[in-house]
Amino acid sequence: MANDFHEIAMIGDRDSVLLAKAAGLAVFAETDGAAAARRIHRLAKGGVKVIFITEPLFAQCGEAVEQYKRESVPAIIPIPDSHGSTGVAMAQIKSNVEKAIGADILFN
Repeated sequence: MANDFHEIAMIGDRDSVLLAKAAGLAVFAETDGAAAARRIHRLAKGGVKVIFITEPLFAQCGEAVEQYKRESVPAIIPIPDSHGSTGVAMAQIKSNVEKAIGADILFN
């Protein structure tokens, strides 16, 4: 992120982040969960407000994701990677709705 400040970043495998780079997001090609977790911490400390992360990495970064769930920023949002959805993003949305409303209104 050097001199160029971005408020939105994306972490994922190279193929998944290419389009985000074209859209002007700060992108970070990672395939290792530990490296992605370190990247999440660096981005949070650097002031990034929204971090999109591919579902496979999101699943591997549970501890880092949990830490920032208690914070207002950054919002860490799982998205499908270039191979398609694993269901992690939908499970996260379902969990957030249940927490906010107190009931599963999406799938019941």
